[in-house]
Amino acid sequence: MTTVALLIDMQADFFGHQRLTLLRPALAAHTNTLTAMARSAAIPIVWVRQEFAPDLSDASLEVRRTQRMVVIAGTPGADLLPELDVHVSDHFVLKKRYSAFFGTNLDDLLRQLDCDQLIVAGVNTHACVRTTVVDAYQRDYEVILAKDCIDSLDREHHEVTWRYMDGKLGRGMTNEEIRAWIPLLARGTRNA
Repeated sequence: MTTVALLIDMQADFFGHQRLTLLRPALAAHTNTLTAMARSAAIPIVWVRQEFAPDLSDASLEVRRTQRMVVIAGTPGADLLPELDVHVSDHFVLKKRYSAFFGTNLDDLLRQLDCDQLIVAGVNTHACVRTTVVDAYQRDYEVILAKDCIDSLDREHHEVTWRYMDGKLGRGMTNEEIRAWIPLLARGTRNA
């Protein structure tokens, strides 16, 4: 079986909020460290992006109601952060709702990759990360929560959601803990 790194919504528009603007350099650097570790261990990387049509016809109710022009197809705001180390050999999933599983090809892709475990990273903890982790848990994936690579525009929401997820839906690990854990994958003792 295979572990896959799933990176959620590391897109320019989501880093427009003051808190995430301040956290952006560290989150991007930690994410690049995580993807480098994954690549060196032959762990597939999946970048998940949210994107809506310019007329918002495919957007969520909240976005349509507020007419919030965020992650619009073809705009720089829908792009992954330029400082991220993205390779053409990586996998890409486009979503229209919070969960990376809802209405996407992620289930099929993970089956093709023979995945049974995910390392999850990205923003926002309380929204897209949480719903994706819940859906992964419901599908019986083991989940590692990449603690250094997950955050939210709202600190309180981040902390409450983290307390809910860590230990129940997944296991929180820093990049250094993930670095120490990766060699266990090859020996078949991944949950050690």
